[in-house]
Amino acid sequence: MSARRIFIAAVVAALFTLAGCSGDAGSQAATPSGPELVEKSAQAMRTVKSTAFTMETEGTPPVQVKKAAGRLNATGDADGTIQVDMAGSLLEIEFFLVGDTVHFKGVTGGFQTMSRSQLASIYDPSAILNPEKGVVQLLSNALDPKVEGEEKIDGTDAYRVSATLSQQILSTMVPGITQSVDGTLWVDKVSSRLLKADLPMNGGKVIVTFDDYDVPVQVTAPAK
Repeated sequence: MSARRIFIAAVVAALFTLAGCSGDAGSQAATPSGPELVEKSAQAMRTVKSTAFTMETEGTPPVQVKKAAGRLNATGDADGTIQVDMAGSLLEIEFFLVGDTVHFKGVTGGFQTMSRSQLASIYDPSAILNPEKGVVQLLSNALDPKVEGEEKIDGTDAYRVSATLSQQILSTMVPGITQSVDGTLWVDKVSSRLLKADLPMNGGKVIVTFDDYDVPVQVTAPAK
């Protein structure tokens, strides 16, 4: 082989080697570490103005609220429905949380009122976006977070993260949780906002999802 061909072959081999190295470095840089990701997500959740949320159970986890769905804004006003286990029977409650007053009704009868603190003893949706209680604190205090991969959640690209989540913080959002949970979180790759949380526990699991971030939410009291 001529010296010219040897030189060309060496240059080509070097270019392929550099391309391979730069590709690996780019891939590594594109995926944040677990601690970096949950901290970035906590910061992103601090700026959320509103969201739609769902909470549902699979199996028989030891929580009183079996299902919830609604809308919430950063001031703490919310509306939606809650399905509560009352001595083995499921009771669905429609609610409108406006200021310090909750307007609610069951399957029959008209609307009644209770205080925000009374609702909080059952389920407090306003805690979700409260930066001192809810998702922000859950993410900020997540232990040993690890990025396990990438998935789509309802068509949105997300990182899947495993972490140990504080019982004390979780219980403000999901009353009845009595221990820390080794859960899974899905974080939007673009916005860093939390899309989903899977919370396994004795007897089953609780799944919480979020969407419609920053879609305006104006909650008004229902007509009597």
